[in-house]
Amino acid sequence: MEKSIISFEDFQKVDIRVGTILEAIDFEKAKVPAYQLLVDFGPLGTRKSSAQITSLYTKEELIGKKVLAVINFAPKQIANFMSECLVLGVQNGKEVVLLHPSDRVGNGTQVL
Repeated sequence: MEKSIISFEDFQKVDIRVGTILEAIDFEKAKVPAYQLLVDFGPLGTRKSSAQITSLYTKEELIGKKVLAVINFAPKQIANFMSECLVLGVQNGKEVVLLHPSDRVGNGTQVL
């Protein structure tokens, strides 16, 4: 299903940045299995995120992985955890495949 048309100015309001996952721990209180992630955005600092990606990724393989994330959403309370960014992925059936840059780019680099 296609979504409604938005203006380029609307798209420009979304701040998507490259970050590196520093930490991934089990999110025990999540209703759906998830990890609590700590993502490094370089000069923009670190942000926390909850991600339902446990079926495709182990905690160990997430450490050091480059990801794309929206960093300008308002923080969202999920159980006892405050999510500060949205790590982006593609829904593939019931699984989520993380989006990531194909080449080496620095943490905090903006997606244009």
